[in-house]
Amino acid sequence: MKRKAKPSLAEQADRHELYELSVQCSEAEVDFVSDTYQELRGKPARLLREDFCGTANVCCEWVRRDPANRAVGVDLDQDVLDWGRVNNLSRLTGEQQSRISLINDDVLTVKTEQPDILSAMNFSYWLFKDRKTLGQYFSRVHQALKDDGIFFLDIYGGYESFRECEEEREIETPQGDVTYVWEQASFNPINHDLTCHIHFHFEDDSRLEQAFSYHWRLWTLPEIRELLEDAGFRVTVYWQGWDEDGEPDGEFLPATDGDADAGWIAYIVAEKMPG
Repeated sequence: MKRKAKPSLAEQADRHELYELSVQCSEAEVDFVSDTYQELRGKPARLLREDFCGTANVCCEWVRRDPANRAVGVDLDQDVLDWGRVNNLSRLTGEQQSRISLINDDVLTVKTEQPDILSAMNFSYWLFKDRKTLGQYFSRVHQALKDDGIFFLDIYGGYESFRECEEEREIETPQGDVTYVWEQASFNPINHDLTCHIHFHFEDDSRLEQAFSYHWRLWTLPEIRELLEDAGFRVTVYWQGWDEDGEPDGEFLPATDGDADAGWIAYIVAEKMPG
């Protein structure tokens, strides 16, 4: 009788767990939005809404920070919300869980309590590929926020973002060291359609190919600024600094000028303006 082959590391892997380990740093994200809101408004934010929230990792980090904090997560994918409930919310106390609401809905139409902070990170809003729809979303966000609310987004660019390429880096996981691969698989310079994939390669040579795939428009920073301003926001770009070795230092500061780097990441801070 043949012995059943042991499952490969790729077959045992949980793609959502790998995503959180390789792409997300909820602690740094919450640090930035919390500190920036406090600095700009002179008071702490209490209600955060995370659009395209996925596994709700950021929502969980938000409520852990302060017993007065509450979070609302919105995502169109019920499966990923369910994963977040089982794997992330379950690690919270019952009291902390009571301060999170996860909603399976479309960010273009959902109605929620007005938050202090609305966050759309990991370039998720790039799935809106035309100006009309993205402008609609920004207008909806403006309406959804409190009068002194702030909208936080991230964006990447640089001349390497306009080409097909792959980048690799090692991450530590419960399955051992895993190679995270970011692939920009195709880019159309005529309409800026961009297809990207995330792959994971394991120590036993097994692979989890196209664990995640994204079909976006590569929006430029001036385009996003103009659309936000049209929706009624005052926009500030927070540019990432560099350490003495020429590596990103993780510090984001307000800027009006940036270097023409091969690749850069920035935060966009959009303050709601009355009227």
